[in-house]
Amino acid sequence: LPEVRISDNGPYECHVGIYDRATREKVVLASGNVFLNVMAPPTSISVLAADTPAPFSRYQAQNFTLVCVVSGGKPAPLVYFKRDGEPIEATPLPEPPAGAGSWAPRNLLHRDLDDTKLPKSLAADGEPGMGNPLPTVDPPRGLVAERDSVTESIPETVVSREFPRWVHMAEPIYYFRHTHAPVSDGTVEARATLTWTLNPQIDNEALFSCEVKHPALSMPMQSEVTLVAPKGPKITMTPTRARVGDTVRILVQGFQNEVFPEPLFTWTRVGSRLLDGSAEHDGKELVLERVPAELNGSMYRCTAQNPLGSTDTHTRLIVFENPNIPRGPEDSNSSLPGHRGFRFVLALTLTVILELT
Repeated sequence: LPEVRISDNGPYECHVGIYDRATREKVVLASGNVFLNVMAPPTSISVLAADTPAPFSRYQAQNFTLVCVVSGGKPAPLVYFKRDGEPIEATPLPEPPAGAGSWAPRNLLHRDLDDTKLPKSLAADGEPGMGNPLPTVDPPRGLVAERDSVTESIPETVVSREFPRWVHMAEPIYYFRHTHAPVSDGTVEARATLTWTLNPQIDNEALFSCEVKHPALSMPMQSEVTLVAPKGPKITMTPTRARVGDTVRILVQGFQNEVFPEPLFTWTRVGSRLLDGSAEHDGKELVLERVPAELNGSMYRCTAQNPLGSTDTHTRLIVFENPNIPRGPEDSNSSLPGHRGFRFVLALTLTVILELT
């Protein structure tokens, strides 16, 4: 069997016999069989975060789950997790958790004991080593925009530095679950999950790796991710010079760092509702259809968050006049963009005719 494949897997038989000249029938004298077991190494491995995108919560502990998916292997591989290069000792979990709060390894305190409920001075003095949290302050309204600037860059407001009293610098308790399912091509897809109560103080920038051992591999294959809270969103606005009546798109193109897991984006307008009347909008992009002149100087806040932290970034919309759209109440009934200029030319022509006569 040259270039053996997974489809060649199975039993093979060899028969030895003679033909009887009298009856001209085949007589089997002996037979033997063998089972060919074809192994195949995994072809892909990836680490995902379950239930994403998900918000950051400073009021209650959250369970977090990493999922490692290994495909293309035969037989089923051995999958395990590591943290910062060290193997993780996890408690086997035969069945998926019924609810987040029913099997959490740590009980929460009452939310009234949350440090964020205390004054800033008490919160800073009560928890050594936490530092002074950065408060979220709305930028002032009614600022006069420069004519040569289209958008105004507002410093990022980081709100992921405030942690409540339930966060402890203790070793987390991990729960591990391993399943595998056969695929039609004869291979096996293996899934391994690692669940624990997330601690943003110690889990931020932690390196988790999923490693796979398989008899067809000479060395383990792995895939790794680093848990990171979003920082420094990069926001772009198109068109760069918005005019009255234009459709403006505000988009988050990326961050200053690699963010994992996938963040959740929420847009709000500071001090008012969005153009469509809603209080907020979810997604990486905010679209403002046919912006009116009243939106000039309005400020928009983009909140990017994942279970590890949250950050706010503001941008100010500057709307310029559109020469194709008439302004003023006297032109409210004009339907043609050139009606105003046509009326001016007509009045000038009548004046010249009167002077000549």
